[in-house]
Amino acid sequence: MAAPSTTAPAPPGRRRSVTGTRRSVAVLFLLPALVLLGALVVYPIGYSLIRSFYNANGDGFAGFDNYKAIFTDDGIRTALKNNVIWVVFAPTVSTALGLIFAVLTERVRWGTAFKLVVFMPMAISMLAAGIIFRLVYDQDPDKGVANAVWVGIHDTFAQSSAFPNAHPGRESPLEPDQGGFITTATVHTGQTVTLPLVGVAPDQMPDGARKAVAAKPDPGKITGTTWQDFTRGKGVGRLGAPDPSELGYAGMRVEAVKNGKVVASTKAAADGTFTLPAAADGAQLRLPASNFKQPYNGVDWLGPTLVTPAIIGSYVWMWAGFAMVLIAAGLAGVPRELLEAARVDGATEWQVFRKVTVPLLAPVLAVVTVTLMINVLKVFDLVYIIAPGSSQDDANVLALELYRKGFSEGQPGIASAIAVFLLLLVIPVMWFNVRRLRREERR
Repeated sequence: MAAPSTTAPAPPGRRRSVTGTRRSVAVLFLLPALVLLGALVVYPIGYSLIRSFYNANGDGFAGFDNYKAIFTDDGIRTALKNNVIWVVFAPTVSTALGLIFAVLTERVRWGTAFKLVVFMPMAISMLAAGIIFRLVYDQDPDKGVANAVWVGIHDTFAQSSAFPNAHPGRESPLEPDQGGFITTATVHTGQTVTLPLVGVAPDQMPDGARKAVAAKPDPGKITGTTWQDFTRGKGVGRLGAPDPSELGYAGMRVEAVKNGKVVASTKAAADGTFTLPAAADGAQLRLPASNFKQPYNGVDWLGPTLVTPAIIGSYVWMWAGFAMVLIAAGLAGVPRELLEAARVDGATEWQVFRKVTVPLLAPVLAVVTVTLMINVLKVFDLVYIIAPGSSQDDANVLALELYRKGFSEGQPGIASAIAVFLLLLVIPVMWFNVRRLRREERR
């Protein structure tokens, strides 16, 4: 039989002393963190809250006037509208792309390399990303990648004119007509017509252009030449006649017009010569406006209409990798036997994805979406850097408006009110996230 324990319980006073010591040690270790928290979080929030009730000078109580301005000032209302667009689309698109990338990269050998490439933009600061996409969205196709691709696709199906700046020179038989040019007199069969133009730089002439030659007359047809009637050098070359160094307008469209109707048409050969049938007898020759159409310069990505979607695109480029990594980590914990069971039961891959994979990943998707929602409410750098001055008002968001009111327009009261309003917008999202995390811990 075991001997009874002889250890006596500690007196109540001693137990209280040990507990108090432990609490003192815990407080001592927490004190630096509490001091930093108070200095960097609590004090700024408290000061901003108080400052939001004062006027711009800080010496007069303004009440709720600064908060009223949030809903009456046009700039702030635009920023609020854009923030709603950001919160709805940026987290949704980033999470959706992250989910697609995470699921698809599980099925390829080079999935790890792909994940690395997609995640790499996270290593770039918002400032650097803004500079990169300011160049990507440049209007000039020779500088902006987005417009270079867009213009390339467009020109594949609708070739731009090679003569956008061509126009009649001195003593020309042509006059303006509906964006193009038309002869002042009618032409007749057996006649040779000259249609000289100037204004096209030599390096912009069509690749197939050859030395212009004078057309030979044809008794039953109308012949002519259209060419670049300009030779470098003062007093060099003959006006109104092709010279050896002058090139023909290869591909220039020529129309014969009678009573406002086109009765015949043709295109100039590489040397600028053209031939029209007898039906053109008595008509005027017209070079239609399609010959002089300005080259397609792409989309105005940073214009008032598309600036916000364009900036959201740059944000998605950065944060889709973040979403992909978190979702891939969650996907690694999904029981594979459930997926295999669904396939054995006859489910297609789409059904497995929609009815098994996505529901099992719902907690992870919620974390990613909520995290990105909090992040986009504070977005500032990308909008400030990418949006040019001409469209920055159209791309405005609350964080940028806070900066402008506080530092550019000298209205710290309204800026503080915007800061408090942003905090109020973030709190419900954070509260939802905390509740969800606690529910996960109980499970």
